[in-house]
Amino acid sequence: MINVSDQHAPRSLIVTLYGAYGRFVPGPVPVAELIRLLAAVGVDAPSVRSSVSRLKRRGLLLPARTARGAAGYELSPEARQLLEDGNRRVYAAAPPEDEGWVLAVFSVPESERQKRHVLRSRLAGLGFGTAAPGVWIAPARLYEEARNSLRRLRLDRYVDLFRGEHLGFAATAEAVTRWWDLATIAKTHEAFLDRYAPVLREWERRADTPPEAAYRDYLLTLDSWRRLPYADPGLPAHLLPGDWPGTRSAAVFLELHERLRDAGAVFAGV
Repeated sequence: MINVSDQHAPRSLIVTLYGAYGRFVPGPVPVAELIRLLAAVGVDAPSVRSSVSRLKRRGLLLPARTARGAAGYELSPEARQLLEDGNRRVYAAAPPEDEGWVLAVFSVPESERQKRHVLRSRLAGLGFGTAAPGVWIAPARLYEEARNSLRRLRLDRYVDLFRGEHLGFAATAEAVTRWWDLATIAKTHEAFLDRYAPVLREWERRADTPPEAAYRDYLLTLDSWRRLPYADPGLPAHLLPGDWPGTRSAAVFLELHERLRDAGAVFAGV
């Protein structure tokens, strides 16, 4: 089992909970149920309430009453879009070998220069690499999510998006080492493997899958994993170093997902 003393931010766990289970609940999730489900992963009630308040202020959770009149929270349309975009990353199959690229080219007036930092941070957070000053690059499949994100943040008027292919002069496998810090990305995958490969081995030794234990390990695994597909843009295998750890970390996550998700849903009441 995963050690709950390893810190997971309560706010992040609540988002992960809604992504895994909460959005499939008919109607809002009652506050009492949020407290029960977060207690299973080591989050106390005051932390749940304060984190929910922050998510409400950010416009991601909306207060609502259940059919029985209990206080609860449901996802805002913006939050649902974020989770749908995220699902394409979190559960993605192996990337195609030759899909081309999406380029984001931006120009921000000097009078609004603070938005340059916001733009750079958002593009980096989406997994874009830096091809040149003001020119960011990512695999073409990230176009839709980038478009949605930039519009949501009202940054789309500063950016032009293009699709294309890399024609040289350096080999593409060499160029991607300039566009992304592959060594740092590899370390994030190795850290995930160090923590969760033993969890998978432990579950493989078990014949049963108790719902509460499955829910607990699945939620913590997913909370750690869902950041990785944003740090790692998902480059084709032929552009990556041999024995790329991302292949192994994705396999560990997907095996834990297959083993634990549905059993965890029983504990989550979905």
